[in-house]
Amino acid sequence: MTPNAPESTVPTPPADGAGLAERMAYLLNSCRTIAVVGLSPHPHRASFDVARAMQAAGYRIIPVNPNVAAAGGEVLGEKAYASLLEAARHETIELVNCFRNSADIPPVVDDAMAIGARGIWMQLGISHAEAAAKAQAHGLLVVQDRCIKIDQRVLRSRGLVADFRAADPTPG
Repeated sequence: MTPNAPESTVPTPPADGAGLAERMAYLLNSCRTIAVVGLSPHPHRASFDVARAMQAAGYRIIPVNPNVAAAGGEVLGEKAYASLLEAARHETIELVNCFRNSADIPPVVDDAMAIGARGIWMQLGISHAEAAAKAQAHGLLVVQDRCIKIDQRVLRSRGLVADFRAADPTPG
């Protein structure tokens, strides 16, 4: 695997039973590389808008979309991968953000566990209780039915999430 960011001080994971805001703040402060499963290359799609906003906020986005990958394409200037497992062979993935139907979440959770991700974030309207419980039992932090873009902005405005835009020394 290729490290994609300089070593930094990683916040202490929240204790078991931590509240949602504490889990979200931890993930957003400690995970700088986000694989977006189901990232569309089309600017009018919600996945593209959310990923673009997270990229602008200083996060590295790794697109996971088999259709784009099959064409050798990119989304938001980043190479697209056919699967989370393939992406993890080339990139260090810390957080998995899901833009898939709820029924499609269990295999994504299995892959997130297999690659050693710290957490899984299911976007608005996406949840899967059994997959979430499995991920939590495996030590992943789970956020369901929440928009990462909105929550990152709200938590940053409250001083709970760092502003990575100025702190990131890498070009791009």
